[in-house]
Amino acid sequence: MHVKITLARRIVSVCVILFFFVFFIFDLVKVQIIDGEKYNAASLAISEKTATIAAARGEIVDSNGTPLIYNTQGYTIVFDAAYFPSADEQAMRNEIILSLIKHFEENSLEWVDILPLVFDENGNIVYKEDSEELIKEMKSNDMLKLNEYATAQNCLDTLVANYSLEKYSPQEARKIASVCYGMKRIYFRIGTPYVFATDVPDETVALIKENSGFYKGVDVRVDPVRNYADGKLAPHILGRVGAIDAEEYAEKKDLGYKITDMIGKSGIEYAMEDYLRGVDGVETVFIDADGNRTSEVTTAPVQGNNVILTINAPLQQVAQDALKDALVDYAVTRGNVVEDAGAVVVIDCNTGAILACATYPTYDVSTYAENVAQLNTASGSPLWNRALLSTYATGSTMKPSVAVAALECGEISEDTTVYCSGSYEYLGQHFKCEQHHDNRNVNVVNAIDESCNTFFYEVGKNIGIEKMNEYRILFGLGAKTGCELAEATGVLDSPEYRASLGQTWLPGFTVQSAIGQAGNLFSPIQLANYTATIANGGTRYKTHFVKSVKSYDYSQTIYETQPEIVAETGISAQTLDTVKRGMLKVGTTGYCADYFDDLSVQVACKTGTSQEIRQIEGQSVKINNGFLIAFAPYENPEIAIAVVGEGMTSGVYVAPVVAEICDFYFSQSGTFEDFQPENTFIP
Repeated sequence: MHVKITLARRIVSVCVILFFFVFFIFDLVKVQIIDGEKYNAASLAISEKTATIAAARGEIVDSNGTPLIYNTQGYTIVFDAAYFPSADEQAMRNEIILSLIKHFEENSLEWVDILPLVFDENGNIVYKEDSEELIKEMKSNDMLKLNEYATAQNCLDTLVANYSLEKYSPQEARKIASVCYGMKRIYFRIGTPYVFATDVPDETVALIKENSGFYKGVDVRVDPVRNYADGKLAPHILGRVGAIDAEEYAEKKDLGYKITDMIGKSGIEYAMEDYLRGVDGVETVFIDADGNRTSEVTTAPVQGNNVILTINAPLQQVAQDALKDALVDYAVTRGNVVEDAGAVVVIDCNTGAILACATYPTYDVSTYAENVAQLNTASGSPLWNRALLSTYATGSTMKPSVAVAALECGEISEDTTVYCSGSYEYLGQHFKCEQHHDNRNVNVVNAIDESCNTFFYEVGKNIGIEKMNEYRILFGLGAKTGCELAEATGVLDSPEYRASLGQTWLPGFTVQSAIGQAGNLFSPIQLANYTATIANGGTRYKTHFVKSVKSYDYSQTIYETQPEIVAETGISAQTLDTVKRGMLKVGTTGYCADYFDDLSVQVACKTGTSQEIRQIEGQSVKINNGFLIAFAPYENPEIAIAVVGEGMTSGVYVAPVVAEICDFYFSQSGTFEDFQPENTFIP
């Protein structure tokens, strides 16, 4: 028995020894042969750092998949702290930086310049306009350690002293200081390279590599580059990306953002940042005693998700061109006391999807960085999104809402008439009706068609402001429509609103409100959604620009927008039918008929004109704004449209915009297949 136990123990011991022997042999083979190169690099390294591999942002495409914003690969010029002269070698740093700047400027190339200091026309250093956050950061204790009241010259003097720039001209010193300041701002070190320029041409890359002895530590990296198929197509909607600022970084650093990151600044790029942003990869860098560098990708980057918009690119182009043509034509043929300006919005009546959204004047978002100073001061404010952010007194486009309110509360029927003599008196005040209507009785259908002020003065007086506003609220007027982008709330004028301003509601405001005047201010997108609600039978949808979000390879749906009902108005079909017949007459036999006669569908619409006082060249000038709301086809409506033309004496003058949009949408005289954006890129 004892012999058997001893033998068993010996066998177990031998097996254990053999197991460990085999394990160590395998581990030795793995270390020496399989992973030999990696361990050899690590053993020779005197430092080991990690560097970020930038992930590409997701693409943005239109509703048919046409790329609007996409990625290509480009050369990025970076400073590598492992080889770039140290802070103790500031003079050498300055020479390298200035040489690069001169090359870039001689070849009209952009380099990263975030220093909020510029020279004015008199050669004085001043703060850059609209750079409050950057200025605040520059003066902070983390950067220049200056008081809040420090002048731009104080800042430049400190930079000159900090970076030994006394021998350079003020202009050269400011440029070199911008780069040095940027390096300090990102805590430039091994593993955190400084980006000097992006999307650099081959010739510049060759110059740097051929002169690597002088350009010590100046390296070339291949990075994703953001590109626009056509920078002039829907720039206010697509938006742009830019370098993260101090405030954004403080807010997002816990989410993994770095001070060197690019981030969405406006439009869809901003609104869908969480989806578009990719996941950066990691590269491990080893530097040995001889200064040789080896690296390996330890975590591959993952591109961001792709955003599919509801915007239809060819329809958007038609809307933009038609809006511009109408505004320019009006200015040429009739004269306009204000800058040509306006907006148009096209909405799917049955989902709230925004199919086109244009503002004029506009700009090229692909050249924003080069032209931002001009754009910020340009007449007409081309950066301003009038379609979503501007609010207007919208004139007679409000009459359908008043008609709905009066019909629904029983104040009038379709047969009720009001006598119009061209003048209306209320509590001693006289109000005009420009149409006169041949001194006859007018019913609600004809009052909408002929835009009879007298009819709506009387109806508005009888139902009161509370009832009018009850229905305007149902239509979403004076409230945000819910889209993903920034939009104005507007103003729904009322006794309560006037009281909030310390004003008194006067009786005359009620009759003025009934024709779209008084203090009501609504945005074009609100007008479009109001029109869609009338057209579709009384359902108000939340508007949206995003159709869906797909994974980076389009294989999975991450998010899909479902039509969201904000309000079922409960307005009777009979009421809406009566109001829509009045709008149909405007489009088929009324003011706009000549523009829509040749269309394949019937268009129902309502014109509007309002007045405002605007400062022009230091003078208070009374101007008109023209509006047109429309839907089509009259039977089974599909789209609703709202157009504004600033300075126009009637909404009739923007009818060509609606005509061209409807012609394209329904007959597709210019087919979707024919559309090709500028600089088209098919990934």
